[in-house]
Amino acid sequence: MADDTAKDEIIHRGRFLTYAKTSRGWEYVTRTNAKGCVAVLAMTDDKRIILTEQFRPPVGRNVIELPAGLAGDIPLQEDEPLLVAAKRELKEETGYVAKNWTMLLEGTSSAGMTNEMVSIFYATGLTKMTEGGGVGGENIKVHFVHHGDVTKWCRDRQAEGMKVDFKIFAAIHLARAVSQSTESKLWY
Repeated sequence: MADDTAKDEIIHRGRFLTYAKTSRGWEYVTRTNAKGCVAVLAMTDDKRIILTEQFRPPVGRNVIELPAGLAGDIPLQEDEPLLVAAKRELKEETGYVAKNWTMLLEGTSSAGMTNEMVSIFYATGLTKMTEGGGVGGENIKVHFVHHGDVTKWCRDRQAEGMKVDFKIFAAIHLARAVSQSTESKLWY
């Protein structure tokens, strides 16, 4: 992530986040240890979307998400390209590798709170390579949901008390738009 905070007052610099304030008093956070964030919409050959579930302390609940993570957060790999990070995160979290990769969009995660940018990739041609589940005690559960059932499935998880990351729906919408010109039957 670009460091636009050079002119702003640093309130606190933690291991993972830096808390800053602009000259006009706007408070925000930046990542201390990463250059970007990646998320992956991974679709199996039988049209199932791979989603992850893990406990997220800030919301105090399990959250349904796309496989995702940080780029440049590994020591001596600070310049890790976003696509390399996306491939690493997909394999770590789900155990899958993908043959085909498309960049769908880069956008803000929460522009009023952070300068963090999220790059969403679309991955197809999947092959199971490992068990997945994350690294370092992440305890990630993997779900396979047919693309036509994702909305209902996610609403059912919300009814059970989980949170759902809306980037799932943005990624599906973007992948449909991209694939209409190359794979007209992908979403049928």
